[in-house]
Amino acid sequence: MKIGYFQFNPRFGELEENRKQLKKTLTNADADLIVLPELPVSGYFISTREEAEILAEPVPGPTTDILKAISSQTGTYFVTGLLETANGNLYNSAVLIGPEGPVSTYRKTHLFYEEKNFFTKGNNYGTFEIKGVKIGMLVCFDHLFPEAARTLAIMGAQIICHPSNLVLPEIAQLTTRVRALENRVFWVMSNRYGSETKGDKTHRYTGESQIIAPNGGIVHRAPPESDELYITDIEPKDALEKDITEFNNVFEDRRTDIYKM
Repeated sequence: MKIGYFQFNPRFGELEENRKQLKKTLTNADADLIVLPELPVSGYFISTREEAEILAEPVPGPTTDILKAISSQTGTYFVTGLLETANGNLYNSAVLIGPEGPVSTYRKTHLFYEEKNFFTKGNNYGTFEIKGVKIGMLVCFDHLFPEAARTLAIMGAQIICHPSNLVLPEIAQLTTRVRALENRVFWVMSNRYGSETKGDKTHRYTGESQIIAPNGGIVHRAPPESDELYITDIEPKDALEKDITEFNNVFEDRRTDIYKM
């Protein structure tokens, strides 16, 4: 299976320009699954709810329509971040899109910093099968909560897709390796780079998107400050092997009888 990510530097509020960048880069990509960053069309540094409402879009909507059209030509499935509007609420979402259009939407369950001023928390996790392989979705700050990744792994996820806009250097590059190792899954973290400034505040994004193998090894890591579309071949069956030794299994050895959640 060919999986990958697209790391780039979205321009805040320039919806059409960012969509054009996605279309230009992804139209001829040869992959089964590509993961895009968190909020790659709207940009991230939102300062008011009114601003968020202007930049938000429904599912299906303009961004998912573009990715559906590309997928219809290439067969590639996409997981993209999206500033989603639905039922009067705003969500920091990840959307899985294929030739049939949006397959599923995951809404970020762990909101970071000032996101709590604008977004509604999501309330569920799920796995979805594409081309015979089960994937799950998380968004950015979700990586810091091991229960989220473990839930997806227990549900059968072989690949965890992780759109991100990371501002804390090195942390997610570490934790996602640990999450992949402790759950024996592949992990695709698609981060952005660059910076956004509002008044006297600046967010600097860390880049270094990465693909991690079920043993925690780095398959590939992007540079901290440049565009990169990276695609590689993996064997998804490797994520079905949960044995660590002949006596140890990451799921069977859990002590759910004594854990306090």
